[in-house]
Amino acid sequence: MSVVICGSLAFDTIMTFEGRFSEQILPDQLHILNVSFLVPALRREFGGCAGNVAYGLQLLGGTPLPMATVGSDGADYVARLQALSISTEFVREVADTYTAQAMIMTDRDNNQITAFHPGAMMQAHATRIVARSDIKLGIISPDGRDAMLQHAEQLKVAGIPFVFDPGQGLPMFDGKELAHFVELATWVTVNDYEAKMLSDRTGLSCAELSRQVQGLVVTLGAEGCEVWIDGAKTVVPPVQAEAVVDPTGCGDAFRGALLYGLEQGWSLSRCANLGNRLGALKIASRGGQNYALDSTETTA
Repeated sequence: MSVVICGSLAFDTIMTFEGRFSEQILPDQLHILNVSFLVPALRREFGGCAGNVAYGLQLLGGTPLPMATVGSDGADYVARLQALSISTEFVREVADTYTAQAMIMTDRDNNQITAFHPGAMMQAHATRIVARSDIKLGIISPDGRDAMLQHAEQLKVAGIPFVFDPGQGLPMFDGKELAHFVELATWVTVNDYEAKMLSDRTGLSCAELSRQVQGLVVTLGAEGCEVWIDGAKTVVPPVQAEAVVDPTGCGDAFRGALLYGLEQGWSLSRCANLGNRLGALKIASRGGQNYALDSTETTA
C-alpha cells in the first residue's frame, strides 16, 4: 500500500559555520542586528520535507507518493526520484518559477539558521487528493499554507488517516487553525520546540492534544522522543549515533520510519523506536538523502 506525502521538494544549500551563533549575536543588540558568518564549507543537496520523508520510507521498503511541486529548474530532482524508484505521479512542474530553496547554516553545536524561498511550493494546493484504493496513509508536512489547509481537508474527506507534521510551517497558523488540523488528523508529530508553540497557540497541553488523536509524538533530538496516547506519556529512549555530522533531515528520517511502522500496523512506541534508529543513521551523514541502512539494521 502507498503513503501520500504532502510537502516540499527543495534544493538545500547547506553551509557550516565553525563557531557558535551565540558568540556572534549580542542579545542586547537584537534591535540593530547586523552579523556575518564565515562559512568555509558549502554544498548543495536534494531536500524538502516530502523528498526527505519519501527517501526514508522508500529505504525501509515502503511505497511513498510524494505530492509536491517543482519549478522550471526541477528536472534533476524529478529524475533523482525516478532513479530511486519513487513515484513522481503527484509531482507537478510550475513554469516560470524556481523550485523551493533552503539556505541552511549550521554551527558547531548543530544549531541551525535557515532562510527559505518557497517558489513553486506556493502552488502546491492546485493538486488535489482523492480517495484511492492503494493509498493507506498520508502526512501533511510543511508546504504552502493553502496546500496544508486544503490537503488536510481532502485527506479527511477521502477517509485517509494522516499524520499532521506542521514543522517549520507551524507559525503560519493561528490557534484556531492548528486546533482544526488536530481535529482532522489521526496522529500529530512535532519536535519539542514546536510542541511548546502548538500548546501555546491552541491552549492545549500535550496530554490534552493526545486525547484528540490516536497519538502525539514529540521528538527530543539526542534525548529520544515522547509518545503521548490518551493523556499518558511514554519516553522512547534515543539511539546513539556513530557520529554527529549533519542534523539536516533527521526529523524527516524519523517521520519516514513513523509512516512505515504505522502502515505496518505497529504500536506508536515501536514506530518511534524505529524513527530514533533511522534518525541516528541520518545524522552520521551529510544531507537529507544520503544515508543508507547498514548491514545490521532491521525493522524488527
